[in-house]
Amino acid sequence: MRTTLRASSTRSSPPEADPASAAVGIIPVPRVAIVVVAAGSGTRLSAGAPKAFVGIDEHSILRHALDGIAAAPAAQVVIVVPHGRQGDALTEAEAAFGGRSDLVSVVVGGQTRQQSVAAGLAALWADVETVLVHDAARALTPPDVFERVIAEVERTGAGVVPARPVVDTLKRVTGAVVDEAVDRAPLVAAQTPQGFPRALLEAAYAAAAEEYTDDAALFAAAGHPVHTVMGDDLSFKITTPADLDRARHLLRPTTAAESVIPLVGIGTDVHAFGGDGALRLAGLDWPGEAGLRGHSDGDAVAHAIVDAVLAAAGLGDIGTHFGVDRPEYAGASGVVFLRRVRELVSEAGFAIGNVSVQVQANRPRFAPRRAEAEAVLTDALGAPVSVAATTTDGLGFTGTGEGVSATAVALVHRIR
Repeated sequence: MRTTLRASSTRSSPPEADPASAAVGIIPVPRVAIVVVAAGSGTRLSAGAPKAFVGIDEHSILRHALDGIAAAPAAQVVIVVPHGRQGDALTEAEAAFGGRSDLVSVVVGGQTRQQSVAAGLAALWADVETVLVHDAARALTPPDVFERVIAEVERTGAGVVPARPVVDTLKRVTGAVVDEAVDRAPLVAAQTPQGFPRALLEAAYAAAAEEYTDDAALFAAAGHPVHTVMGDDLSFKITTPADLDRARHLLRPTTAAESVIPLVGIGTDVHAFGGDGALRLAGLDWPGEAGLRGHSDGDAVAHAIVDAVLAAAGLGDIGTHFGVDRPEYAGASGVVFLRRVRELVSEAGFAIGNVSVQVQANRPRFAPRRAEAEAVLTDALGAPVSVAATTTDGLGFTGTGEGVSATAVALVHRIR
């Protein structure tokens, strides 16, 4: 049995039509509704509060999501929140919608996302014909995404999902072993808001006998077509601390100095010999040399570059994005890290100027392969990388041959 609780100051029915408003052509009761799912616990965010109420800057994730919705086409808005957060949600809605806050109601969600969406659907006004379901965690979604979804639902009568092409190389694995590459050409990454004809979505929910990963999957399982429209890179989902850092930097105002003066970051990494397989360092394989130990491939050179670039852009460190809590990066090469960092800084509004990295090790001998290493690292990072190598005259762990150390300095600058 599902219980729906409305905050005492929210509306359970549409606002009454104002004759004066009607005379000037204002339609007080919209035909579109947006169910904002904000009932998640945010365990992976580790912020000590339900995800939607965690601050990005001076505002919460929910407030930023509502700001985008307030700038989209007029709609009834139903916010689904954890029990006890109804008042907080109303405060955020009033700040975002101002004089149009009578379009907004708040309900309490269920134990699962599907139950929460169902609670939101139960609060829709009778006049609503098109429903969008939107994750509050996609807080920076631009208003024009809502416009595209609404238009496509109304044009086709199908379900509609905003989507972006998949850019990462995909592998099918068994445990930590790669079985085969996956062709990414026919694949897209689904985002929200996802839009549907109301009657069909409600019927699909009433008939659902299992939990689905998103509303489009539930809708398709009921036998209805689902179309895609262009999504937006800003519509990423805030799930981890790294995602929150990215959102904060996208929202942080750029000073005149920051737009001109490069930002500097320093990164250091150390790995000990004794890993499985041959050595991988500076993006190269070194046959006959002992491997380095590490969660990934132990490429101290690539890892130092990653830390330096992230530090310069203020996006955390290598542990934030590639730590041991990210099993998908177990055994990954340093080149994979560099390509991902290139994407992260670009998405956050930065460009990499150049990187200089120094390797401290008795082996391998870098001089014969320096140009090759620089070419591989430069290609992966999308910015010039220079490599220098030195020994320590037998001093320290590198001097005794126990491991490898690398230090990198990176320059980045804002591009937006």
